[in-house]
Amino acid sequence: MANNDGAIREIRINPIVPTESVLVATERSLRPKKAETGIPHDDREWVADCPFCPGNESRTPEAIVCVPENGPWAIRIVNNLYPMLGDELRPSSLQFGLQQTIDGYGRHEVIIDHHHHGVALHEMSESHLERLFRSYRDRMAQLYATDERIKYVLVFKNFGPAAGASIPHTHSQIIAMPVIPHNINAELDHSLQYFQTHRQCIFCALIDEALSLEATFYDQHSGEQLRKIDVGQYVVERGRRFIAIKPFASRYAWEIHILPQNHHHDFVATPDDDLQDLATVMKRVMQRLDAVLDGVQYNFFLHSAPHSADDHHHAASYHWHIEICPRTSIPSGFELGSGLFANTVSPESAAQQLRDVVLAANETPP
Repeated sequence: MANNDGAIREIRINPIVPTESVLVATERSLRPKKAETGIPHDDREWVADCPFCPGNESRTPEAIVCVPENGPWAIRIVNNLYPMLGDELRPSSLQFGLQQTIDGYGRHEVIIDHHHHGVALHEMSESHLERLFRSYRDRMAQLYATDERIKYVLVFKNFGPAAGASIPHTHSQIIAMPVIPHNINAELDHSLQYFQTHRQCIFCALIDEALSLEATFYDQHSGEQLRKIDVGQYVVERGRRFIAIKPFASRYAWEIHILPQNHHHDFVATPDDDLQDLATVMKRVMQRLDAVLDGVQYNFFLHSAPHSADDHHHAASYHWHIEICPRTSIPSGFELGSGLFANTVSPESAAQQLRDVVLAANETPP
């Protein structure tokens, strides 16, 4: 609820996972604190001691995939030298008392996003971004198809030290694992419950609301206006087939989700034509974030439906999406102790600032 001075202090419930809540407290932005700052732009095309730069291929494991297959590579996929999971073990489990373990079976791979050392995501050409998304899709499909023990494949990207990136050369990662992560399971379960009650995908319902809902809320006693929701208030960017939305219950101040506008549960089944539009929307979103945050550090994750035979019933209820989470603050003891995310920038204000960015005409970047 907004105070008389316009400050917001309220707990918002995530409609996708209702057990997850966010405290929006805009007055907290005024307190003394240490915030994560943007990182300086690195415009170096090649760095002699970078293991991901062309010419240094001997410093990484042999390529699993090169794009293109012949000639100088633009994208390269290799095994991670320091994997979280490995396929050298046979999957097994052990239980003693209340304790249980599952061997860390799986795959952990690095996608070198671009041959250019310092190029940022928003500086890549749309054609290159399309090729990068196609590489994600095709590698995910191959991992699912070649190992039935893999239950989930996660694509994610860390950019900047605050986001956990250990090598500055632009790269993403793929982890294929023998379990479905808890947060994915929560999305799958709650979206299925919503579908069983309403016969509609909750992600589709949120997109419809973002494009059509307009409402004003008043205090029942004083008649004071509490909140006005305008059509498109949470829409940051929209393409022909994809939409970028600022979540109403944003965990991070500048968090944005990108979703297909039409229902689609499985990223692996995304056609090439759709990936063209995804590249356009992603580039424009990242341009907006970089303009507002100047050297944005971020994580993004690609959440898609699992591929096991038992998960076909999520086809109608789940909607694949990309979550972009800029890292502009350090979690506090309250957040770590309560499990409640604290956001000091109202999602409405953040969405407006991002929409207000005037984007330059498309150039021909790397």
